[in-house]
Amino acid sequence: MTRSQHGGTPSRAAKRHTRSARPTNSATDGTAGSTADGMAGGTAGSTADGTAQSAADGSGEGPSKPSRKSARASAQKRSTPRLPLRHLLPCLLLLALMAMLMLRGYVHSEILADHRVAPPVSNDRVPQKILKGGPVIDTRGGRQLSLDVPDHQLVLTFDDGPDPEWTPKVLDVLKKHEAKAVFFITGTMASRYPDLVERMAEEGHEIGLHTFNHPDLSLQSKDRIDWELSQNQLALAGAAGIRTSLFRPPYSSFSQLMDNRTWPVTKYIGSRGYITVVSDTDSRDWSRPGVDEIIRRATPKGGDGAIVLMHDSGGDRSQTVAALDRFIGELQVKGYAFETLTGALDAPSAHTPVTGLGLVKGKVWVTLVQVSEKTTSVLVVALAVVGVLVLARFGLMLVLSIAHARRVRRRNFRWGTDGPVTEPVSVLVPAYNEAKCIEKTVRSLVASDHPIEVLVIDDGSSDGTARIVEELSQDLAGVRVVRQLNAGKPAALNRGIANAQYDLIVMMDGDTVFEPSTVRELVQPFADPRVGAVAGNAKVGNRDTLIGAWQHIEYVMGFNLDRRMYDILRCMPTIPGAVGAFRRTALTRVGGMSEDTLAEDTDITLAMHRDGWHVVYAEKARAWTEAPESVQQLWSQRYRWSYGTMQAIWKHRSAIFERGASGRFGRVGLPLVSLFMIVAPLLAPLIDVFLLYGLVFGPTEKTIGAWLGVLAVQAVCAALAFHLDKERMTHLISLPLQQLLYRQLMYVVLLQSWITALTGGRLRWQKLRRTGAVGLPGADASVPAQQTGERRPVA
Repeated sequence: MTRSQHGGTPSRAAKRHTRSARPTNSATDGTAGSTADGMAGGTAGSTADGTAQSAADGSGEGPSKPSRKSARASAQKRSTPRLPLRHLLPCLLLLALMAMLMLRGYVHSEILADHRVAPPVSNDRVPQKILKGGPVIDTRGGRQLSLDVPDHQLVLTFDDGPDPEWTPKVLDVLKKHEAKAVFFITGTMASRYPDLVERMAEEGHEIGLHTFNHPDLSLQSKDRIDWELSQNQLALAGAAGIRTSLFRPPYSSFSQLMDNRTWPVTKYIGSRGYITVVSDTDSRDWSRPGVDEIIRRATPKGGDGAIVLMHDSGGDRSQTVAALDRFIGELQVKGYAFETLTGALDAPSAHTPVTGLGLVKGKVWVTLVQVSEKTTSVLVVALAVVGVLVLARFGLMLVLSIAHARRVRRRNFRWGTDGPVTEPVSVLVPAYNEAKCIEKTVRSLVASDHPIEVLVIDDGSSDGTARIVEELSQDLAGVRVVRQLNAGKPAALNRGIANAQYDLIVMMDGDTVFEPSTVRELVQPFADPRVGAVAGNAKVGNRDTLIGAWQHIEYVMGFNLDRRMYDILRCMPTIPGAVGAFRRTALTRVGGMSEDTLAEDTDITLAMHRDGWHVVYAEKARAWTEAPESVQQLWSQRYRWSYGTMQAIWKHRSAIFERGASGRFGRVGLPLVSLFMIVAPLLAPLIDVFLLYGLVFGPTEKTIGAWLGVLAVQAVCAALAFHLDKERMTHLISLPLQQLLYRQLMYVVLLQSWITALTGGRLRWQKLRRTGAVGLPGADASVPAQQTGERRPVA
């Protein structure tokens, strides 16, 4: 393992019994219905019921005469485990984030949108009085009426808004000339910019519906038409507190162009209580023909009244705004009045106030849309931040890792004037129930080409670990065992330090195997008297499985390449528990191993920095460790690592305000470590969130291209790391799959760690299951592996 808590020992204080919940029975059900437009709407109902019963300890004596009834009663008493808050909050947060992104996709017409437009067909089934009539069509109650606007009355209509850039300018021009207009709004835009809809109503303009997602209704079912109307009304109610009876179909034109597809839609719209408003004068401003041309097309002939079609959204409307200013002024001089539709027809207002539940639903809808918009904006900013951090980290790793490799691989490179280091070393092996691994570990140490003593601190093992080492010590010189009651890994290491004979101390995990040269390479940096600790090169020994291969990539790229960078920057965050070395004087000055955090290796490393010691990386000091082989074990390990790292950084936060070496590390090293080890990994899921969003909602090609670009940068860094560590490149074949699956697990683990820290939760030690299968590459298969079945556990 590369972290101290693995291969380590659980502490007594952390062992707790789980309390069971009291028996509870609960059932809930509810229904919710809504009708947004009074005639067209929808209902949604949901029911849920459940029961939960629990016994105090989940066990007890059964009834003397078993029966089906008593069995059911007993089953009802069994405990139903409650989902811990630290598990529940990440799930809720991810669900809320998904819901917000889905809502954003919906209101941006990226989901459930239909952009098809039907070609024109014959109009033989359309009444002639409609084809030859005016632009206002009333089919309510089975009627077939059409109306024209009176002479010298102009009804300006604007489609597809509101738009945050152009609608305010249109409203400003209308206000300047004291003119009124009708705005046919889409539900998507009204939901996103409700303040503009409210301003339209407050300034006396009329508002009509233009559907929610702007589909061609002639291609839609009646249910879809009802949905478009009700959602459009819902957005209007939330934005301005009103509903309207005016409607303009998307892609509509003049009444004489109505055909056998659009006429049935018009009749159905009337049956839902709406008046259909088309146009008889089209400015065609969407084509941006120029200001003069827009004015020419919008001007009616011979003083006729007209409904003029313009747009305040859907693209660059600068020509529309400029033309509108001249158009209103010129026609007002000619005696034209600019009114709302009902004002021009001398009819009751099309607006009806919305109150009660309808208003509440509208306000809630608009609020949710605003939250989704702001959430997305924050995520975009966060994505930019994580992009900068990721690229900065990759850039630093590429440059500094190459610089580190060149420096330590120079032919005349020396760690210090006191080298080479030949003095004997004490190797501490804290062990708790490591019977499957301990023999390989001890034998690998005895084979060292550097003088050492091996001190195994048995932390209350119950599987015979201490007895195995005692038997080995009869045949292997320099091997000792120190027994203690179970007190945790930091206490075991401190006991080992107190019993060690030598001033240079190597610490390792009980499931780790050293190469013969590992100890020698690990202590050579102590030739520099400024060096207080050395990080070795931990490698995954069980890399033959997919999850092992992914961890192998992570160790080589994420840990060892990082350590080269941190070595140059003098802010090494962690001496790995699997392979690390310390000066006794340095350990004594910082108070030894602390139990304040779950990551005592990170804690001691940060303390070394604050005390002014250099912490360096020895690439040739290789150790082979057994990585978790199941998702559950991996989750437990990384959860503890992440949480312990946060604890350690928080513990040493006061270094920011101190002077000297501690202050330098606090103001330079600690922020770098926090950014690269906590902030960047926490925000990194946004890359995948937006990948998924882009794949679902588009633009798909750009999204895939951007993700492949990030993957290419990661592949370059991974290839460099494997080259520097002299590893085979074949394992990098699984890198894309690792980025899609394994990385997501690490994200959730880190998020859960954050939530645990913020909610004040505490973690307990967890012992990972070992197989004892890890050995040195190419080692003789005849070396006996530990067979736990041959030894009796120590009581």
